[in-house]
Amino acid sequence: QVQLVESGGGSVQSGGSGRLSCAISGATSSSYSMGWFRQAPGQEREGVAGINSIGITNYADSVKGRFTISQDSAKKTLYLQMNSLKPEDTAMYYCAVGEGWRSWSLLLQALQYNYWGQGTQVTVAS
Repeated sequence: QVQLVESGGGSVQSGGSGRLSCAISGATSSSYSMGWFRQAPGQEREGVAGINSIGITNYADSVKGRFTISQDSAKKTLYLQMNSLKPEDTAMYYCAVGEGWRSWSLLLQALQYNYWGQGTQVTVAS
């Protein structure tokens, strides 16, 4: 059973930076796609960034140029570097893992992912 544990959330001033981490355990497949999603109160969960098993990435338009998704295979950790944070980035952030390869166009779709973390809160103060 794949387990995901996010960390790195907290409060930050507008314009600031932060990095989220997602520790992955129990993964046995040779191919995974991974992503970051977020959900603000009263809003639907949205895909923020995704990366597939060959390193292709996709980003939501709202975070392009500010957020970077990366992975450390040796540490079995997924990261989300967030720069130039805005109040509208405030949300609960979740990491997700899907078994198998996903094309670029599918990486921001929640239904493509089998496993989810419990979430970490990011609050950006104006």
